[in-house]
Amino acid sequence: MPKLPVLSGRELIRLLQKAGFEVVRQKGSHVSLRKGDRRTVVPLHDELAKGTLRDILNQCGLSRDDLLKLMEE
Repeated sequence: MPKLPVLSGRELIRLLQKAGFEVVRQKGSHVSLRKGDRRTVVPLHDELAKGTLRDILNQCGLSRDDLLKLMEE
């Protein structure tokens, strides 16, 4: 299984928008996104911790492979 890439919060938001998520709101340094009944919050950090990135992907229903495919597009 491939390793998770190092991403900033803004980079992850851009990739999630490619996957169909829309920004619902922003409060401070956190951005809420939604796609159907799936919701997540992405912190706007320069570098997301691996555990945070993994949890966000789980909340979004995306796998590591899905994330890598979005990065290639």
